[in-house]
Amino acid sequence: MRCLWLTLADPTPAHNGQFLYSGGLIDSVAEAGAEVVVVGLARAGSARHDGARDGRVLWRLANDEPLSHRASLVSPLPNMAKRCTTPTMRRLLDEVLANSTFDIVVFDGISAGWALRRVLKRWSRRADRPKIVYVSHNHESSLRQGLAENHPRFLKRQGLKFDARKVSRLEHALVAESDLITAITPEDGALYGREWPHKLIEVLTPGYRGRALPERRITPDLPRRAVVVGSFDWIAKRLNIAEFIRVADPIFAANGVELEIVGSGDPAFFDQIRKSLVATHFTGTVERIDRYMESARIAIVPERSGGGFKLKVLEYIFNRTPIFALEGSVAGVPLEHNDSIQLYPDQQALALGVWRAIDDLGRLNRLQNRAFERCRDSFDWPSRGRHFLAAVSAL
Repeated sequence: MRCLWLTLADPTPAHNGQFLYSGGLIDSVAEAGAEVVVVGLARAGSARHDGARDGRVLWRLANDEPLSHRASLVSPLPNMAKRCTTPTMRRLLDEVLANSTFDIVVFDGISAGWALRRVLKRWSRRADRPKIVYVSHNHESSLRQGLAENHPRFLKRQGLKFDARKVSRLEHALVAESDLITAITPEDGALYGREWPHKLIEVLTPGYRGRALPERRITPDLPRRAVVVGSFDWIAKRLNIAEFIRVADPIFAANGVELEIVGSGDPAFFDQIRKSLVATHFTGTVERIDRYMESARIAIVPERSGGGFKLKVLEYIFNRTPIFALEGSVAGVPLEHNDSIQLYPDQQALALGVWRAIDDLGRLNRLQNRAFERCRDSFDWPSRGRHFLAAVSAL
């Protein structure tokens, strides 16, 4: 099976969930037997170049900078798709479409939606065209609308609402033309199913290839520390962490609890919110996150906005760090409240819950052990590639 895989960019280095999911799916589909041609933007930090080959994967990479946010203001495309329409990306795609044949065309996330018209023009007769698959990373229409409504600044909120309407139109077009839609969580799958009851929708949660500790014991020797791991480049992530810190830092400071924020983000954003903080520390970009989880008693998921599958949750589970989270923020994993995770209705309840449990070591060890047991056999990447190709073959 020959597969054209249209994506935002080379997923290496995989410093956020989008790149982890894209890279894992590309590798697992190739391992399952497909020949894959990936078209995307090149990225600094990766050794790949246009024309590079990794086994069954051929990389066609445009060495352009993504277009700025301003480019989308006068475009029918939302920002997340318009940024990909660089001159080299357009040339590469046209070259690949003109000179190759495929059984499958994959739109990997809504960022790849800019290419839909070009693909449909190449195969103007539906009977002749390859199977089209939309690999969704989120149910974008509801996610972007919710993000816009939750933004605290009026002008920014209006701009996000305008972009959200364009996201909704593009998502609708992608789903309408697709033969198969994959959802990253059962919750997203249900949303697509209600809107498109006659479409084939498969849930394709991420896999995990990171470190999995066979055993860990949280002891009194560990600092009274909680950790949040992630990438804070996206506006939803920044809003979430800022909202939580405003509530949690005074509670933690008054009760001797440390909060460590681990991951990349705009230094100006970190400088802005760290003012007057006492208990909270920022690491910035790190090479390895496991040592920060090793030195923490609790992992926190404080995400009120953002949707989708949080791949850092798998890092927490397999590194055996007990998870305390907002209700509704941990989709796609088989964890249950008071058994393998602690869930709270709002940021203040979450911060208070972390403080009150930080010294309950028996409870923390029970949570991390139960989470590991529930997920141990459920998140291998090779099964995702086989699932994907089986679903396409059945069309």
